[in-house]
Amino acid sequence: MSQTDYMRRTGEIEHYFDRTALDAWKRLTGDQPVSGIRATVRKGRDAMRATLVSWLPQDLSGWRILDAGCGSGVLSMELMDRGADVLGIDLSAQMVAFARQRALDRHPSGNRPTGSVRFESGDMLDPRHGHFDAIVAMDVLIHYQPAEAMRVLEKMASRTSRKLVFTLAPGSRFLRTMLAAGRVFPRGNRSPSIYPVDVRALVGNLVAKPAMSSWSVGRSERIAVGFYTSQAIEVSSS
Repeated sequence: MSQTDYMRRTGEIEHYFDRTALDAWKRLTGDQPVSGIRATVRKGRDAMRATLVSWLPQDLSGWRILDAGCGSGVLSMELMDRGADVLGIDLSAQMVAFARQRALDRHPSGNRPTGSVRFESGDMLDPRHGHFDAIVAMDVLIHYQPAEAMRVLEKMASRTSRKLVFTLAPGSRFLRTMLAAGRVFPRGNRSPSIYPVDVRALVGNLVAKPAMSSWSVGRSERIAVGFYTSQAIEVSSS
């Protein structure tokens, strides 16, 4: 993956989430009722978020965590409540503004959590973000082709001392059929590209790289609820 290819892809993703389908994703990740396909996607995303969070210690005091592709910031705030100092990064400036408002609503003045959270719009791989104890990337890498996703994970690992937890789109027949059927969520002309991958092969090739010699594959769990299908992966550094 060249830097040009990466910037082109991030630009496409930013356009989708910041402009084309902003209102749809605000509703999906917000608190108001949704129905139909969106309800199954919300239920699946809630289950996936709970899975990723459960793979991190209950007490995250002293941990610095990057929530890559933080969206509405729900995951970031759950990690903050466990004591982590969280940096939530998203390409969409509009979603970041939404996340900041949700954080204020969740913890009004005088009701401060033990951790902290800061939301910024920008590139999740920007080296100026520094190093982290863990990086969480929920339903972010699904928008990159396998080779691109591999390179993103390598760069994340180079800035992480303990753990990566992330999701990939499993290359199942069911998911491929759904994607070929017209990209029905949120609308046919609004769906971002999703790239199903051979999860076991991609993660195996990742940890086999010389730069990943201290890393090993941990837990893996597939969440499939209605129109939501995603595979959670844990990779830890010894």
